[in-house]
Amino acid sequence: MNAKPILGLTMGDPAGIGPEICLRAMRAPSVLKMCTPVLFGDAGVLERVSKKSLGDLPVLRQADFARVGQIKAPLVVDCGAIDAKKIKPGKVSAACGRAGYIYIEHAIAAALAGKIDGVVTAPIHKESLNLSGVKFPGHTEIFTALTNAPRSCMMLYSDKLTVSMATTHIGYCEVPKKLSVERVLNVIELTAQTMRLMLQREPRIGVCGLNPHAGEHGLFGQHEEEKFVEPAVKLARKKKLNITGPLVPDAVFTTGQRKKYDAIVTLYHDQGHIPFKMLAFDTGVNITLGLPIIRTSVDHGTAFDIAWQGKAEATSLFSAIKVAVDLAVGKAKGFDT
Repeated sequence: MNAKPILGLTMGDPAGIGPEICLRAMRAPSVLKMCTPVLFGDAGVLERVSKKSLGDLPVLRQADFARVGQIKAPLVVDCGAIDAKKIKPGKVSAACGRAGYIYIEHAIAAALAGKIDGVVTAPIHKESLNLSGVKFPGHTEIFTALTNAPRSCMMLYSDKLTVSMATTHIGYCEVPKKLSVERVLNVIELTAQTMRLMLQREPRIGVCGLNPHAGEHGLFGQHEEEKFVEPAVKLARKKKLNITGPLVPDAVFTTGQRKKYDAIVTLYHDQGHIPFKMLAFDTGVNITLGLPIIRTSVDHGTAFDIAWQGKAEATSLFSAIKVAVDLAVGKAKGFDT
């Protein structure tokens, strides 16, 4: 890795706030002190959003970028994915959904080729993505498929609470069907591995039960805790992980309890997302675990209601960049095992 990590930013859905917050990141002294950003997007969109020239930011076509040698300064990789004049800010659009996916494709290819040290994603719009014919439900699934990762999961990280999820974008009735000892253990291991990179020490991990009161020994639910969580925790302990569970879900997120753990493994989307967004909505970072590359993201959506109005807050993007830098540094130091 270079003295400063080189991080790829993806512009997200062009009709959302992604272009604006990415432009802010590309020029922010705090970002430039941490890393060298490379923005995968469309120069025409960025020019419309900024209402002026990109100034001192060099713009390269995608074909040109493939031949770039050492990257020493911020640059914009123009992927040519959409005609900026046809975009209607704040509107669902198949064309914008496809463009957002193309930016991700190019950034992943650059990361797999070793040209950048990680990828930080601005928000895409799931409906626009689906209209474009891209049937992935979100970033996590896209990155898992395009990097051929054998296992992955979502983590939400902040200095107040960190959670990872065994299942994400599925209905509640489907959750027990998707749980297994192997899946819960995979998420525990991926969580521990990533927290080692962040903390550069062995982390303390908690694991939630699925049912109220963690099942009360079968009183609630279908013994999911005994079938899936308890065996996974036992196997994790055999691997010398500092693990506790199954924990009562409605108690573990209270102030006194959550501070006992560096990260908490949850079993479904809202079990982790609701407490996390209550505590860290503006500063939270989404991380995809288990990939051969580093990927972090903002923990918010496209905010179509304020798109292209100069009102977007870039705090979450700056946090995502900082976490990607920390992961890259930890990986360079060998804390990823």
